[in-house]
Amino acid sequence: MKRILLLLFISIVTTATAQITTPVIKANFGVDGDLRANYYNGAINSAVDDWFNNGTAGSGRYMIDTTGAAAIVAGYTSNPASRMFQFSRLMDPMPYTTVNNRLVLDAVYHRDYHGTDTTVFAAGSNKNAMSPALWNCPVAQNIPDKNDILDVFAHVRRAGPNLFDSLWFFGGISIVNTTGNRYFDFELYQTDIYYDRATRTFQNYGPDAGHTSWTFDASGNVVTTGDIIFNAEFSGSSVTSIQTRIWINKTSLDVTPVNFDWGGAFDGDGAGAIYGYASIVPKTAGAFYSGIQSVNGTWAGPFALVLQNNTVVANYVASQFMEISVNLTKLGIDPGSYSSNPCGTPFRRVLIKSRASSSFTSELKDFVWPFSMFNYPPVDAYAEMLYFCEIMPPTVIQVADPNPTSIYTWTTSNGNIVGSNVGPSIIVNAPGTYRVTQQLHAQCLAYSTDSVTILFDSICSILDVRLVDFSAKQIKNEVELKWQVINNSEAKDFDIEVSYDNINFIRIATINAGSELNKAQYSYRYPFILANEQVVFYRLKINNKAQKYKYSEIVTIRNTQNNISEMNLFPNPTTGEIWLAYKSSKNQSAEVNIWNLQGKLINVSKLGIIIGENLLKLPGLTREPSGTYMVRLKLEDDQVIKKIIKLN
Repeated sequence: MKRILLLLFISIVTTATAQITTPVIKANFGVDGDLRANYYNGAINSAVDDWFNNGTAGSGRYMIDTTGAAAIVAGYTSNPASRMFQFSRLMDPMPYTTVNNRLVLDAVYHRDYHGTDTTVFAAGSNKNAMSPALWNCPVAQNIPDKNDILDVFAHVRRAGPNLFDSLWFFGGISIVNTTGNRYFDFELYQTDIYYDRATRTFQNYGPDAGHTSWTFDASGNVVTTGDIIFNAEFSGSSVTSIQTRIWINKTSLDVTPVNFDWGGAFDGDGAGAIYGYASIVPKTAGAFYSGIQSVNGTWAGPFALVLQNNTVVANYVASQFMEISVNLTKLGIDPGSYSSNPCGTPFRRVLIKSRASSSFTSELKDFVWPFSMFNYPPVDAYAEMLYFCEIMPPTVIQVADPNPTSIYTWTTSNGNIVGSNVGPSIIVNAPGTYRVTQQLHAQCLAYSTDSVTILFDSICSILDVRLVDFSAKQIKNEVELKWQVINNSEAKDFDIEVSYDNINFIRIATINAGSELNKAQYSYRYPFILANEQVVFYRLKINNKAQKYKYSEIVTIRNTQNNISEMNLFPNPTTGEIWLAYKSSKNQSAEVNIWNLQGKLINVSKLGIIIGENLLKLPGLTREPSGTYMVRLKLEDDQVIKKIIKLN
């Protein structure tokens, strides 16, 4: 049975005011053992925010994106195997949106694998404070009700609209077995740690015995942020114990931290360990977290609840859903408490685990594979036209998919911006390089930057024929190539070239330029020549009347008559370029990660996957050394991992 809990940033204090075990509203978020917005403590409250909205009217906002919920629930009946799928949903409001006068930062809902779990610890000596490199995981294993995690929730917001208002974490966990004591860890990593299901190993963990250490100066100020772990114990009716620990070199215990105190416990991998987890407590007494559980008949959310035996239920029984809130500012681990950047975050990935007993080093049981938070996409700037000749008209440069809550500021040292330089787009009237800086909030430091370079040639001596569109499409046993050009009067002809390895191209036809003076469209069909390769590559060689030429971008046709597995990478081995082929049963968003064998993350890309055949060009390995790399396609319901070899 799966238990879920999302507790981030909590520590235990021995004072009676350390915790609240009755319903509360913190930062306008209901902590009442219920999922419903505009509903609080058994009654309608038309202004309170929460995880989901089941139709109750009011200004309260739900935090989790519910896209596709109805289809998922319907699939439980039409495709019973889908009950065992894991999936995630992110925050519905955009990051750094002000919701009911509170600044919301991020939220995640995650459903773990059900039934025979494929993300579990093998029976044996897997423990906290060990390096993730030493953890042992089986192909699959049944999990006892007491240790099996079902769903997890996490949400972080501030108590007001400003970055120095108190920072709150809200977590939730749903389980099947509601009796006895249950023990969980919520481990927060600085690195992009991930679980490789193909090799059943954890990768990309920290450098200090598998973790990242907190460090301090001689005065106790935080110099670098490290990994965090929260241990939580639940009885049959309430949260009974919560402790926060941070990963340190043991010598750091000789320093008195400025923002919190040491709690007296330290555990590493063995008695002589140099690195380990040390407990911390707040500097001042008072309530800094709350915990409560559901009552019988509480709505289980728009995705319903799938139990370990794959039974689907619409409502929780008593104590089946547990919810907590944590004041991170009071605890001393709000980034604004120890750094000059209140937009900074104290972690990148969350790994949730269950333990056999209250002992910190007891045997580990189940886990929800590490998922990311605060992973906001960086700014991506572009212009429809990057080259002009003879005349430099006013040109728009803009941000792709701008976040409406971000601030975009443009600068240039050798161009000219017409009008305002703030916003998701600008107008320029001179060649040059234009740089855009993204701030997530007006009080934030720069989050990311990008640049666009506009070129200009006063006499049109280069690139005088401009290709604005080039595509390839298979129609039965033929391939249709279509393209469109501007300044057609300067074109002489077009050579159509084909390749089966994206390296060696051969000419298959030459098309003479038409008589159109400016815009012209062309098309060409020829029999599709099958090959053993999975993809056929095409390009145009554009020849102008001045005896100069240039090449188009490459377009591709996938050889659907070859048997291609769920995901393929090619060419493999590669000299740098990577193409991904994937056949999907639905439209969905995806993420591609590329790592080297040392666990270093090389690239992260966001992709849109469409139903049917997908052929996507990935960021290449041209600048990376030769060797073996791992490529992961992370989908909404699953992930696929393949190896690719880079040659010199």
